Amino acid sequence: MDIRNFLFSNRSFTPIPIALAVIYFSEPKFPFFIFGLFLVILGELIRMNAVRYAGGVTRTMNVGAPSLCTSGPYSYTRNPLYLGNMIIYLGISIVSGGNYMIEMCALVFLFFTFQYSMIISLEEETLQKLFGDEYELYCKKVPRLFPRVRPWNKNSKHNPSTFSKTIKTEKRTLQNIFFIFLLIVIKTFF
Repeated sequence: MDIRNFLFSNRSFTPIPIALAVIYFSEPKFPFFIFGLFLVILGELIRMNAVRYAGGVTRTMNVGAPSLCTSGPYSYTRNPLYLGNMIIYLGISIVSGGNYMIEMCALVFLFFTFQYSMIISLEEETLQKLFGDEYELYCKKVPRLFPRVRPWNKNSKHNPSTFSKTIKTEKRTLQNIFFIFLLIVIKTFF
């Protein structure tokens, strides 16, 4: 099996060992907690905005898309969900504080850089086959992960979903963030 397919199919589960390590070594401290919380909120806002435009198709187990989304956050970066995830996990690592906070942040950054580079290469191959020249132009104009300063203006057919629909789609991510925070609190105070 191609490692890219394995990482794509298991992308919801592969971060679990890192989350457990972050929780295990956690000792939240005031200034780090606030800054980390800010990053978690920022990352989730990026994710929610991406989900508003791409919809629930981002929760699929199959690589591909019914159409190419190039509007909203996808006009800044081709992978806003992955960027949001990286920011969320870095924020959680900072929230957790502890003696190994720097090491946990480095681990999170290296892990997600590796995982997402593998997944993105698989997705790009598939999207190139599905959308051809349209996707090639998009790749030339919009960076893979770290966003442009100004959005790429291309007429896209994607309109954002409603807030309630977005929350339903994003419910699992919000539950996971809450659960990790809860475990950090339990470990710290009990």
